[in-house]
Amino acid sequence: MSVRAPQSDDSSPRFRDTVRRLPAPVWILGFGMLVVRIGNFLPVFMVLYLTSRDIPPAAAGLVLGGAGLGNVLGNTVGGYLADRLGRRWTIVLSMLATAGPTAAIPMSDSLPVLITLAFLAGTASQVYRPASAALLMDATTTTQQRLAAFAVHRFAMNVGAAAGGVLGGFLATVSYLALFVGNAVACLLFAAIAAVLLRDVPRAPDDREPDPGAGAPQPSYRRALADRRLRRFLVMTLIAEFVYIQSTVGLPLHVDAHHLSAADFGLLMGLNGVLVLLLELPITGMVSRRVPGYVLALSNVLTGVGLALTGLAGGMGWLAATVLLWTLGEMLYASMASAYLSDLAPPTMGGRYQGLYGAAITAGTGVGPIIGGAVYALNEWALWAVCAAGGLVSAWLCLPGREDRGLSAGKGSTGLA
Repeated sequence: MSVRAPQSDDSSPRFRDTVRRLPAPVWILGFGMLVVRIGNFLPVFMVLYLTSRDIPPAAAGLVLGGAGLGNVLGNTVGGYLADRLGRRWTIVLSMLATAGPTAAIPMSDSLPVLITLAFLAGTASQVYRPASAALLMDATTTTQQRLAAFAVHRFAMNVGAAAGGVLGGFLATVSYLALFVGNAVACLLFAAIAAVLLRDVPRAPDDREPDPGAGAPQPSYRRALADRRLRRFLVMTLIAEFVYIQSTVGLPLHVDAHHLSAADFGLLMGLNGVLVLLLELPITGMVSRRVPGYVLALSNVLTGVGLALTGLAGGMGWLAATVLLWTLGEMLYASMASAYLSDLAPPTMGGRYQGLYGAAITAGTGVGPIIGGAVYALNEWALWAVCAAGGLVSAWLCLPGREDRGLSAGKGSTGLA
């Protein structure tokens, strides 16, 4: 994996300098993301809330399923709105629309109403995602700058999630009403930050856009899906997310089967969180000049193999080693995938490309627990084999094709062709 991206050279600024020089919209969006992630209690504590209300597991699954379906829909709606309404106001609309149903959830005892509210909250809470990613794309001009912007974005999300978990645990012991109202308040604060401080950044057209005029094709999801590289990227994303989510399905089941405690599982997930917080930005800087396709391929191999090796690990030491492997894959993957997609998207369809990407992510993480749990119940080793195969297939989908090798040095080989 020592191949360097052709568009990079020794005159490129160091990654840390690129981070320091990121434009203001990146930092404003990062601050807003930190705020909303600190208050994003709904996905983490929904199960505990439902069980505290004596709602049966099957019914709780329907509520969570409603939220998951809304997540997929929200990304596609958000991609459309980001390109039509603008990045800034799509974020504001998303946060305002999320606050109401989120605060209303603990005020209802009706299962149909809870499912509906979870669906509405799940939809609205994802609408901002394509807009925020597209805004990062608009505000940056080079691959290294975009990689730095998405790395900062991820760092803010991870810090917010860590702080939010602690704060949410405290609020849950006081009142679940405070938990959900706090989530709604965080959404309103993010809406205010976006409305007051953010501005859309227009991108200049490039050679991927048709000449304007009568008969020119309009931005649409159909046109986006005509891009073969995007379709390949989306399939890769779906498989990669399916594999990664097994860290929350197969791993805890394996921990329990080997008579380890929930606290032990918590330590393993804590190790993942600490590694991401401490190392993701430096590792992203180390690979910032590498060919994205090869970096993504390596990341998917590490994730798939790391999770597959869980089946051979019986003690905490060996399990920690597998966590280190798939966490390294996670750190290599996240920012690089977003930056690659930003380079791929035409200026007028950045929101739609990001919307399809978000839909693929939520679809993979949505079906992953269902299929993964069923496969594990059939045979534990079948799940680890699926993880290994999924990692290898998703890695293969990242490798550069013959078309890439023929690109000019100005464009460079990105992979996923």
